[in-house]
Amino acid sequence: MRLPIHREGWPFIALAIGLNVLLLLWLGWWGLIATPFVLWVVSFFRDPERIPPNGAGLIVSPADGILLPIAQSAPPPELGLGPELRTRLSIFMTFFHVHVNRIPESGRIEALAYKAGKFFNASFDKASEHNERMAIRLRLPGGSQLVTVQIAGLVARRISCTLTEGQSVCRGDRFGIIRFGSRLDVYLPKDAEVRAVAGQTVRAGETVLAHYPS
Repeated sequence: MRLPIHREGWPFIALAIGLNVLLLLWLGWWGLIATPFVLWVVSFFRDPERIPPNGAGLIVSPADGILLPIAQSAPPPELGLGPELRTRLSIFMTFFHVHVNRIPESGRIEALAYKAGKFFNASFDKASEHNERMAIRLRLPGGSQLVTVQIAGLVARRISCTLTEGQSVCRGDRFGIIRFGSRLDVYLPKDAEVRAVAGQTVRAGETVLAHYPS
């Protein structure tokens, strides 16, 4: 059986356990006060299996979290898609959500663009524009463009994206992780119909956010 922990989590888990052991040796049973922190680190890097829904034209959530208010916004300019407004769905991840990111729909990676930036609270709307981010442009089977953006948060200082340009991907594939607490934005194709609502709790790779004519 595969232990459901993301590979990037093992060094942090080992460090947390090591510190807990040192506290136990130093303070005796009082050292157990750090055990909840160890359990939280393990929980943060959990990587459960997910089963993407079947069906053409479905766009699923790339992250676990809370869907923020739906907005109209231009995608990141570094992707070269122009200033035209698109429907933007934003998922805010707290410290307690699964942070492994998943591909929202099958297609081909056309562009990747990293941009350094600030570290505002990821629940703020200005985080989409000003925070450090990794923008991903995905061409869907029918030719539409879908944009997914990993955004660093107030505490998150490390965006990990394993994708490469030209890569073919499938709905629900793992593609990265953000440490610790963050946000993902999805810019829908122009003719997509939103299926989720603001305030909804969503699950990466499983919750349908939108449908587009495929």
